[in-house]
Amino acid sequence: MGQHAHSHNELAGADLVAEAARALVASGEQWTSMREAVFAELARHERPVSAYDIADNLSAARGKRVAPNSVYRILDVFVAGNLAMRVESANAYLANTHPGCAHDCIFLVCDECGEAAHVDDEEVSRAVRAIAAQRNFKAERPVLEIRGLCKACA
Repeated sequence: MGQHAHSHNELAGADLVAEAARALVASGEQWTSMREAVFAELARHERPVSAYDIADNLSAARGKRVAPNSVYRILDVFVAGNLAMRVESANAYLANTHPGCAHDCIFLVCDECGEAAHVDDEEVSRAVRAIAAQRNFKAERPVLEIRGLCKACA
């Protein structure tokens, strides 16, 4: 009960990159070759990845230095546009595999291997937003992180 009811259409690879491009352009932003490169690099990772890792990987692939600050700015655009999610405690990012769906971020973060499983739970999201509203606080981007051990590491 409380789990996300609608089907998500989990996307990957070229389909995910194309949907991210469509969603970003629809929001009024530009889809540049650099943004595409950053998103494609982010999307190929199953675990949260830092802006520095993305910058290093793109620098190696392109044969010229990509500045982490540039990557951070692009990731900020992706988070604002719901194309990526930030795992706050790890200062790392995950591609949103269903960019068209807006919902709050609930992460189960493994302290051993670093895996961050994203969970959708409308009941929890409503409760968190209600707590904020009761205190006259407008929740813009709720992120819940539950630290512990994943099944493989437990």
